[in-house]
Amino acid sequence: SIQPAVLAKAIEERNLDSIFFTEHTHIPASRRTPYPVGGELPKEYIHTYDPFIALATCAAVTSRIKLGTGICLIVERDVITLAKETASLDRLSGGRLILGIGAGWNAEEMENHGINYDERWAVVREKVLALRKLWTEEAAEFHGKHVNFDPVWSQPKPIQKNGPPIWLGAMSKWSYDRIAEYCDGWLPVAGLPDCLLYTSDACRR
Repeated sequence: SIQPAVLAKAIEERNLDSIFFTEHTHIPASRRTPYPVGGELPKEYIHTYDPFIALATCAAVTSRIKLGTGICLIVERDVITLAKETASLDRLSGGRLILGIGAGWNAEEMENHGINYDERWAVVREKVLALRKLWTEEAAEFHGKHVNFDPVWSQPKPIQKNGPPIWLGAMSKWSYDRIAEYCDGWLPVAGLPDCLLYTSDACRR
């Protein structure tokens, strides 16, 4: 598809506000987990850029638009590495990063990263809380069930005060409590019928 930098320049030239990139590190060939909205999984899910590399190319050719992930599967990422990636991008872009996050829906994908599907939201919570410490504290430490590290120096720090805004991409009845506890905003999930928002096992947990 169109190169990220070309698209970002076109967005900025047309006075639009932002560009967001999605994430799947890979798609398991087994297809055991059904596509949440039904039918065959669109091939585009298999052909996604790493969002932070894509956004870095966008940052290099723009000066105004916001640069976001929609969403970063934080559950599948090492949080110390993620802290450096996001802080670096925020600083190099002049404080334009929005970190959209989510837990994901593909159980096999998570399992390949060593994540238990049933514990994914507990993992998301701890990684967000740890990420905020890494962004803001000189010698950050975190001790939880899923994330655990003694004091570390993590530099650079983001330009944005307290780090980039974290928006949760989710659609269950628990989403609002999660946003209120550890996020800054909500990324609504577009394209899903209302009946799926709270009834589909793949969507609601």
